[in-house]
Amino acid sequence: SYASVSSAVDAMKMGAADYIAKPFDFEEMLAAVNNIINRPDENLNAIPGMLGSCDPMKELFDRIRKVAPTHTNVLIQGESGTGKELVAKAIHRASHQADKKMISLNCAAIPDTLIESELFGHEKGAFTGATNSRLGLVEAADGSTLFLDEIGELPLEAQARLLRVLQEGEIRKVGSVETRKVSVRLIAATHRDLKRLTRTGEFREDLYYRLNVVKLTLPPLRERQSDLMHLADHFLRLHCEKHSKPCLVFSPDTLELIQAYRWPGNIRELENAVERAVILCEGMSIAPDLLAIELDPPVTADLSEEEPEDNLSLEDYFARFVLENQDRMTETELAQKLGISRKALWQKRQKLQIPRERSRRTH
Repeated sequence: SYASVSSAVDAMKMGAADYIAKPFDFEEMLAAVNNIINRPDENLNAIPGMLGSCDPMKELFDRIRKVAPTHTNVLIQGESGTGKELVAKAIHRASHQADKKMISLNCAAIPDTLIESELFGHEKGAFTGATNSRLGLVEAADGSTLFLDEIGELPLEAQARLLRVLQEGEIRKVGSVETRKVSVRLIAATHRDLKRLTRTGEFREDLYYRLNVVKLTLPPLRERQSDLMHLADHFLRLHCEKHSKPCLVFSPDTLELIQAYRWPGNIRELENAVERAVILCEGMSIAPDLLAIELDPPVTADLSEEEPEDNLSLEDYFARFVLENQDRMTETELAQKLGISRKALWQKRQKLQIPRERSRRTH
């Protein structure tokens, strides 16, 4: 029935390892339990609602457990599609405010002219079109958790108001002279480098330090190779249940494509690709074309504008490129330009003893 499919999908989203529909017999349940017990302990350390067994994810889960029971502010850093909102929800579920609803807002989705009203509320007549007073999301989150996604897009005026909430624990609606005390736990997320934005004046430095009490970093999917197929299988089971499909499998060629592709859209892109394939699949095996992804052609790094020297080895070219470009590129950008992972770049640095410090230049 739809109810059983819906409950199965919900359970697996919350991290359930398997799902058995009623009525079931003892042998079926025992077989399912044994199957789970005999699986590699790939996700024993996971947080409910999240999957992962690679070292960066284990460290992330450990930090979530430590920070969740506190009232401290948290900054979540990660590329788009890595699951920053899942981390925020996990922290809230394990917090002392778990009995209250977490209030969420994507700062990039609200026009600059409306963001202050959205966050802090307004009084009737505060501006053109304000025909009624309105409760802001900060006040709505009083006694609970406020999650601000893409906080790097917050205008400077709104940043100043938010700083007052964090420093003084009080809020003032737009168009009002009265303040009100609030107790809000703030979790902020961004895909941008906030520290760099403070240097360009786009983000307040004092707000940055208020937010950056505990920083949680989500690795991109391309750096979670050991988790990749587990995630793909999870989404395959999830969407087979959701769309009432039989238990489909990935063809060998599809498995190779999933592992070779860099997934720039991260987990969100992976789930969307798998769901699309499940919907379009007419047989029992998912072919590569159903994922609707293509491998990028090999990246040839522009190592030098000059003609290459015949006596330089490949490692010499690698070292030259890194040293010449690390002042203007991040490690992620360097790795992408070279067509390798950040981990591989780090390993090459260690092997070739290439210093990571930026060169000192005279001005």
